[in-house]
Amino acid sequence: MNDTAAQAHATPLLDRHQALGARIIEFAGWLMPVQYAGIIEEHRAVRERAGLFDLSHMGELFVEGPEAGSALAAAVVSDPTALAVGRAQYSMICAPDGGVIDDLIIYRLGEQRYLVVANASNAAVVSDALAERLAGRKAVLDDQSLATALVAIQGPLADDILGPLTEVDLSGLRYYAIAQGSVAGHPALVARTGYTGEDGFELFVDVAAGGAIWDVLYEAGRGSGLLPVGLGARDTLRLEAGMPLYGNELDRSTNPLEAGLERVVRFDKAGDFVGRAALEKVAKDGPARRLVGLVIRGRGIARHGYPVHAGDRLTGVVTSGTQSPTLGTPIAMAYVAPGDAEPGTMLDVEVRDQRVPAEVVRLPFYRRPH
Repeated sequence: MNDTAAQAHATPLLDRHQALGARIIEFAGWLMPVQYAGIIEEHRAVRERAGLFDLSHMGELFVEGPEAGSALAAAVVSDPTALAVGRAQYSMICAPDGGVIDDLIIYRLGEQRYLVVANASNAAVVSDALAERLAGRKAVLDDQSLATALVAIQGPLADDILGPLTEVDLSGLRYYAIAQGSVAGHPALVARTGYTGEDGFELFVDVAAGGAIWDVLYEAGRGSGLLPVGLGARDTLRLEAGMPLYGNELDRSTNPLEAGLERVVRFDKAGDFVGRAALEKVAKDGPARRLVGLVIRGRGIARHGYPVHAGDRLTGVVTSGTQSPTLGTPIAMAYVAPGDAEPGTMLDVEVRDQRVPAEVVRLPFYRRPH
């Protein structure tokens, strides 16, 4: 084990992953399973049956107080005050220049209590930024990242597997909603959210209960074909669903409007928010580039960093790419010049010094059947 891995955090489920034969890597300061049976097999389990994920590396930041909502609204681009209790929204925290510090999910747990979930690689940065932006307001930040285990079950059978284990009425829990309850007798926040494009649930529990929650879900689902799923299939699943990954589609040099996420930025909310002026200018002038989906129409797989050409002109760069297990064809996301972003436009991706044709398509690549 190298020095970096030796210093990495272990989730409360690391021993389970090792017992299941997972290949473990260091990711965002954590030791995480990248695959168990194999990426394609795990991917298909989620699309067709169910998959079990350890997301305990994510950041969980609770914000509470009389001004919790308004303080968050000034800190992020969305409007958490517009949420009903028990609902969630996708959001971003931006720098003053409009660059994305992280993308988030914000849950409203009570009139004066919110849960902000940050990516593992940015959890500390987001915690520090929120602490700074909440200063002087009647709101308290409580970083519970290391005290919280997060286990997700995703796929068409997720409801059937989880249902008998919780008293939460899953049929009444809408997409992007959260409820307080228990799972297998352990107190839990049960959210109908995920990062796969499938129906599913994310379960926030005390770190001491993480192993028990994983075990009971694994045993309950094994007979139905549930598989544990690592980071590899998590990436192919989210890419098919057109969901951005921080460090690929989003970073400090990217703003939400370039990423096609204008809907997240609430210019109509009361008061100022960090990045407003810069983002209003982008909205007025138009973004300098656009995030698009590409379906590769030749031989080759587009990977992160590969150049994208429009004729003899360099138009952009691939941010994520893979061979889609569900669609059976290579897909990618890329930033390109606005004039090259119209669906149906034919571009070329440079794959190992070869130009491979690629067609611009609307995102997402995959939508689950309803």
